Amino acid sequence: MARAACRGLAEVSTLALMLAFAAPAAAQDSDAAAGVPSFAELEAAGAKIGEIRIVSRDIFDTTDPQEDKLLFRWANALHKQTRPGVIERALLFKRGDAVSVRVIDETERVLRSARYLNDVQLRPLAYRDGVVDIEVATRDTWTLDPGVSAGRSGGANTSSVSLKEYNLFGTGIAVGFGRSTGVERSGNEFEISHDRAFDGRTALAYRHARNSDGQRDAASVAHPFYALDTRWAAGVSASKDDRLEPVYRAGQVVSEYRHREARAELYGGVSAGRVDGWVRRYSAGVSLLDDAYAAEPGRVAPARLAPDEKLVAPFVRFELIEDRYERRRNRNQIERAEFFPLGVAATLQLGYAGTGFGSSRNAWLYAATVSRGFKPAGAEQTLIATATLAGQVAGGEVQRQRLGGTVQYYLPHARRRLFYAAASADVLTRPGPFDELLLGGDNGLRGYPLRYQSGTRRALFTLEERAYTDVYVYRLFRLGGAAFADVGRAWGGPNANTTNPGWLANVGAGLRIASVRSAFNNVLHIDVAFPLNPDPAVKRVQFLVKTRASF
Repeated sequence: MARAACRGLAEVSTLALMLAFAAPAAAQDSDAAAGVPSFAELEAAGAKIGEIRIVSRDIFDTTDPQEDKLLFRWANALHKQTRPGVIERALLFKRGDAVSVRVIDETERVLRSARYLNDVQLRPLAYRDGVVDIEVATRDTWTLDPGVSAGRSGGANTSSVSLKEYNLFGTGIAVGFGRSTGVERSGNEFEISHDRAFDGRTALAYRHARNSDGQRDAASVAHPFYALDTRWAAGVSASKDDRLEPVYRAGQVVSEYRHREARAELYGGVSAGRVDGWVRRYSAGVSLLDDAYAAEPGRVAPARLAPDEKLVAPFVRFELIEDRYERRRNRNQIERAEFFPLGVAATLQLGYAGTGFGSSRNAWLYAATVSRGFKPAGAEQTLIATATLAGQVAGGEVQRQRLGGTVQYYLPHARRRLFYAAASADVLTRPGPFDELLLGGDNGLRGYPLRYQSGTRRALFTLEERAYTDVYVYRLFRLGGAAFADVGRAWGGPNANTTNPGWLANVGAGLRIASVRSAFNNVLHIDVAFPLNPDPAVKRVQFLVKTRASF
């Protein structure tokens, strides 16, 4: 939840003051140099890769008269450019490889996923004697985030003060410090991560938080399946969390309890890489989940506490990926390249926790997810469907199972207009005492207080009419807007909202401000929502200010 914390209008002014935002309007498709064949033609000719030229560019292009401003030149001077070696280690091709359009496209996706890069272009520079030289040109973002933020969602305020650098001295290392005040707790946090350590493929991360109700530590080291042709992966992660958990009813805290949780995982995996457009990955490892629950002195305790539980489970995991992606603009971002996975992506994991391994009971643990993209009727339409399943089998019965599904639909009907619809549903089977599904202003039902309804079943439907303008404020911000309607309900279980238990609906509209020049790359949402069937305790107008990763 901390990563989804609200960042409000103060963020916009802070970002502007720091001049912290990179690259020009949307990135254009890579073009070949004049007279040089395209990548597709080079692949067909069997060309080999020769010299690879890395061009790391500043945040602002001062050769463009609109960006040749004193303040923008200062921003470039203050910013430390990404080192070419960082870019080179991320490439999925090297000198001597055969040219492959698929690998070129995947390399662009990998580079664009780095928060410190805003624009990426790959193009052939020169071709002779069957050998092609390639230029990889990137443009940086402003990576120092002096975060002073405030937000409001579901009738609750949040705030934070932080300082985070996403690209320390141009190395790709992210380090940050901060203090935040959220709905449930306040605290200080330190984090550091590096996705290109050692061989350029190893990811390191550590986070420590000391909060008003406890503390959290998490660390991980992993060599992931970083590309479709990656042949092996391995990793280890561990976390420990001590926190006070609230129990909500009708948006109000009715009890609290102490929850101490420890998690760990060690795994290794192999793959044959991409074969005929499909990737299959096989992994094995062992996981730990150790939960302890206790009443908190001075707080109202729940009627029943969950039993302590420790599960140590060796597991096997299978992943299936179809290599099929679509490149679009003006979907979840404003004037930025986006890549939609249209192929099948599935993961299945099965483990066994036994008392002989140190578990508190015997249980089979299972988890699965599958997603697929579709192109219904027209080339511009996109539909993404996802289903998830996770649970346990113990004593011959299914326990603590969660089944869920989501469908998202995108329909552009004008150059800068798009209709968006989403539907999701979840159901819990034999949940634990504190397992519940929440619905309110902080998770989709924008006209109601946060966690207004809870239960063992939940459904949510959203309709949006989105507008993406060509307004480019000081070449720092892109502007958009949305009109929306939400309909949803959560029901069942001991903490169901008995005051207003039925279907809820709201309508509203809002402004979207995308910080296109920054590594934090958030979209600020400023919304006003009107509940259509509230009880007397719910305000007739809800104001929401929050930042999200997308439109």
